[in-house]
Amino acid sequence: MFTGLYTALVTPFKKGRLDERSLKNLIDIQLKAGVDGILPVGTTGESPTVDFEEHVRIIELAVYYAKGQCKVVAGSGANSTEEAVYLTKSAEYAGADGSLQVSPYYNKPSQEGLYAHFSEIAKSTNLPIILYSIPGRCNVEIGINTVSRLAADCPNIRCIKEAGGDADRVSQLRAVLPKSFTILSGDDALTLPFMSVGAQGVISVASNLLPKQLTKMVHSYLKGDHKAALKLHEKYYPLFKDLFLETNPVPVKAALAMKGLVKEEYRLPLVKMHPDNRRRLRGTLKSAGVIK
Repeated sequence: MFTGLYTALVTPFKKGRLDERSLKNLIDIQLKAGVDGILPVGTTGESPTVDFEEHVRIIELAVYYAKGQCKVVAGSGANSTEEAVYLTKSAEYAGADGSLQVSPYYNKPSQEGLYAHFSEIAKSTNLPIILYSIPGRCNVEIGINTVSRLAADCPNIRCIKEAGGDADRVSQLRAVLPKSFTILSGDDALTLPFMSVGAQGVISVASNLLPKQLTKMVHSYLKGDHKAALKLHEKYYPLFKDLFLETNPVPVKAALAMKGLVKEEYRLPLVKMHPDNRRRLRGTLKSAGVIK
């Protein structure tokens, strides 16, 4: 169900408020590039610092601006099951095509707690759900057995975004999950390595800047043209890495501001890049042909 290139959208702000005009422009760029989907209000969309009203508004706008031309997968997870259910129901009502559910952060549930959390959300909605395992941020990994149980017991849990940096884990997941269950990379630099062992695409940060090129990379690989995909991977690999010089989404938002597409505005506790990192990022963007 979820294959290909999905862009984890930034959330543009202007004078402290959601910049709806810039959001529309960013989505128009994605649509023109032919991406498979967009993902508003995930980690890259600064979901921890938008309130409930803003969160739902961003999803509504993404659905409206996408006009059915690509899938809209709403970031609607939380470390409170009740809040995640509320946001997911709101996303379904807004017309989203799916929901991304991050592993609960800070409260660090057991595997049984994770199973109960995701099961409860799945029961509350008809939306297809993408699990999101990112132990580096959440301090807990969705275990392989837990993913397998959820896939078997919850028909609308259909995919996992794998952001643990381990291709061996992708192999293990692929071995125990049905073929219809999709695995997506959660790291641009590992998209092709993960696809080589069974992933079927990526939820991408870099495609905020390079949607056409990375759609081509992913679809070239899916079609069996591994040489073309590798050529694009090698060209943009330095940028994939430098977009994580500091905490995401600080670098990608700085890059979009350098292109004149958004204001470089964050919500605390996120702040602008260190000048040394900014200079390095600017050089990498120039080398990649993203800016002049």
